[in-house]
Amino acid sequence: MLPRHARGGGVTIAVMQYRAWFAAVDGSAGTWPLSEVIYRHPEGSLLEVVHDLTALRRRSAPQWKRLFEDRYHGTQWPYGSGVWGKKEWVQPHIADENVVSLLEGGTNLFWAERYGAQLGLSDLWIKQCGTSHTGSFKDLGMTVLVSSVKQMIADGAPIRAMACASTGDTSAALAAYGAAAGIPVLVLLPRAKVSAAQLVQPMANGAHVCSLDTDFDGCMRVVQRLTEDPTIYLANSMNSLRVEGQKTISIEIAQQFDWEVPDWVLVPGGNLGNVSAIAKGFTQLLELGLISKKLRLVCCQAERANPLYRAYRRAVDAGRSLTEDDFEPQTAERTLASAIQIGDPVSLPKAVRALVEYDGVVEQASEVELADAVAQADRTGMFNCPHTGVALACLRKLVDARQIGPRDRVVVVSTAHGLKFTEFKTRYHEQALDGVTSAIPNRPVEMSGDPDQVLGELHRVLDGAGSQDA
Repeated sequence: MLPRHARGGGVTIAVMQYRAWFAAVDGSAGTWPLSEVIYRHPEGSLLEVVHDLTALRRRSAPQWKRLFEDRYHGTQWPYGSGVWGKKEWVQPHIADENVVSLLEGGTNLFWAERYGAQLGLSDLWIKQCGTSHTGSFKDLGMTVLVSSVKQMIADGAPIRAMACASTGDTSAALAAYGAAAGIPVLVLLPRAKVSAAQLVQPMANGAHVCSLDTDFDGCMRVVQRLTEDPTIYLANSMNSLRVEGQKTISIEIAQQFDWEVPDWVLVPGGNLGNVSAIAKGFTQLLELGLISKKLRLVCCQAERANPLYRAYRRAVDAGRSLTEDDFEPQTAERTLASAIQIGDPVSLPKAVRALVEYDGVVEQASEVELADAVAQADRTGMFNCPHTGVALACLRKLVDARQIGPRDRVVVVSTAHGLKFTEFKTRYHEQALDGVTSAIPNRPVEMSGDPDQVLGELHRVLDGAGSQDA
């Protein structure tokens, strides 16, 4: 994108005519401006951002589509961002000069032709959210939150820092966007439960990194206490400004399919903010007439951190829809999918509502299943994180159970880049993952430096390689 002083013309519209505000998820009375430091309704309910649909409907669905297409990957600040290209639908109150963007969004929707064929699917797509600036989908929400904080500070709010609890990706995104904005960042991480690459990201960006002797849920309890101080702004996904950025995944998927909707979207679930965000994006598309069909949503959990899956099974076994009463928090066990090692997700109410609204399914994957799914997908050209592996393993289960049909259009949301988890991948191929016997390890072939011997060995390797599609 061009910087602020080099903005072009063409697609600018008066965004300040649009309004949005906080309101309670459960319908409790009251609204608050988006500039208010508030995360829950006074009676306890989570908040969500509500948009003035009457104002948004003054533009027709074809006009919105044209506007979004004109802005996509463009050079006019800040609309080339995959998030800020939908500014009126996300956070219309931010002045352009206070937008903090690192060109998030606009990520590849990859046709997984070879991998889909192995599963018996002809129309499988992977939304590669991990190709964003810090390597995960968390950038989508963090650009909105940090931009909002920068606007609040510009308007006189006494905010002196932003803080988050994290299993890795949230801290990386907050630290990067905070550094770009010049706003101090406090990060609370569970000790020895994030990858080296995830740990170094907030350190490199200058955040104050705190390693706590607890799990993510414990870090979350601490950061909620910390942010009772209104000068320290909470940056976790219970802050519904984050959801507004993350919902653009759905808008972008529809746009990349020429405004058609897939049959299924599968997403890994930990703190459950992304589940509700994706549903919210598709709901807004429906409300404003850009799409006319509902898809089905699948939340995918690791077997060792599966409180929503257990709740879902209770509801299914009782022959009824999922409710919050089915949920019981748990102490999450250690899992290779460390970013979703969460036993008491704060976004549960929103996720339950989303799954009911979209005829949702919750599935789980074991450590062996997720590790092998990553390795198999990698052999078809992907390079996925273990959390995407959870979704891919759950996809296989749903295909095998014939819930997902061979001709269904399926999108799997890949949440982070595999380069953040090279230790996991290395240990898989070295057969060194605890409790996992790798199905398709691929170790280097050791050879001498003699050309004749190397050539002979390489031909033997090629002759014995066979097909990787098995």
